[in-house]
Amino acid sequence: MQEKMELLKELQEIDQELNKVGQSRKELETERSALDADIERVQGMVDSLNADSEALKEQRRELTQALVLEQENVKKAEARLPSIKTQKEYVAVLKEIDTAKKMNKDIEDQIRVKDGEIELLNKEREEKEGELASLREKVDARQGEIAAVLAEYTQVQDEKGSQRDVLLKDLPAQLRKRYQLLFERRGGMAVVEARNGACLGCNMHLPPQLFNSLFQTQEILSCPHCNRLLFVNFEG
Repeated sequence: MQEKMELLKELQEIDQELNKVGQSRKELETERSALDADIERVQGMVDSLNADSEALKEQRRELTQALVLEQENVKKAEARLPSIKTQKEYVAVLKEIDTAKKMNKDIEDQIRVKDGEIELLNKEREEKEGELASLREKVDARQGEIAAVLAEYTQVQDEKGSQRDVLLKDLPAQLRKRYQLLFERRGGMAVVEARNGACLGCNMHLPPQLFNSLFQTQEILSCPHCNRLLFVNFEG
């Protein structure tokens, strides 16, 4: 019985360490995902600003083309004036020129507005690109640290996992199943010490006969309150 109990105690220590490493790994992997999400978020902002900038530039190009066309219309209309013979046609062409010039003025105003929008957008984009570059530098450094720690965790899990497999082979199947169930249900504490007549797992007093039996029985006994497997420290 004592030999099996020592195996269980050692197994529990390994499982507790594996749980701790597993939790730490999960936290680091969550952090790593969050860092990647931060990069994607800011990169998305930069991409959106780039797309908006290109759209504004395309609109400006279209306005510039329209302006060039209207300016050509003004030149053509003005070139016709000397050859006009009737007052009515002359007035009509002047009106056409005036309308085209007003159109040009409106297009020029729109171009200036677009230039202002593009300038503001470019400033915002430059700020976001700077933010992204700074964030990438910090994230890359932290990701390197995380990768190194995760590599250490993997090594520990491999080593402890191998030790655990060896211990499990030396335990009877029924006892192994019993231990694993308790470990899962009792927060990683399946095997606990009984001291001064009490279970240190749930801190409940044990029946005196049960407590005394722990010093002489060849069976592994359980706490009647929490069902944890009990051992006593003979040296104490």
